[in-house]
Amino acid sequence: AIDLATSRALGLIFRHFRDDPALRVAIVSGAGEKFFCAGWDLKAAASGDAVDGDYGVGGFGGLQELRDLNKPVICAVNGICCGGGLEIALSTDLILAAEHATFALPEIRSGTVADAASIKLPKRIPYHIAMDMLLTGRWLDVHEAHRWGFVNEVLPADRLMERAWELARLLES
Repeated sequence: AIDLATSRALGLIFRHFRDDPALRVAIVSGAGEKFFCAGWDLKAAASGDAVDGDYGVGGFGGLQELRDLNKPVICAVNGICCGGGLEIALSTDLILAAEHATFALPEIRSGTVADAASIKLPKRIPYHIAMDMLLTGRWLDVHEAHRWGFVNEVLPADRLMERAWELARLLES
């Protein structure tokens, strides 16, 4: 999950990536095999790390609003990808996913709106599928996400990062 400090740190990292001519491709992934990203850290928010409108450079997660990023970003989804995590994934150029990955925008169930996804998701998949996810919080397995086109490739978990690096090497040449 991403709290304010993590979002701000990610913003600095992505800004450095954007501004360093020696860096040509980025890969975004989560640690471990259970989660890619659960989105906003609700425990941190409940303990006082409230949203103050300043997520840092690039907005939430450092990538969603980063201007002038003209280098490819590969997302390697290694597990649960929901809420703000899915919004970050949608901000990348290519999405690879492990066979056990799942996707959702559950914000509606807590009375909030997945604001960035409300704009980005209908541009990536059919409108009615995007509205289904946004209005019901329904989860998609990786194969349905691939069928609707927002996942480029589905891979065995042990091949996910290998494939991400293969693509990165291809794109940097």
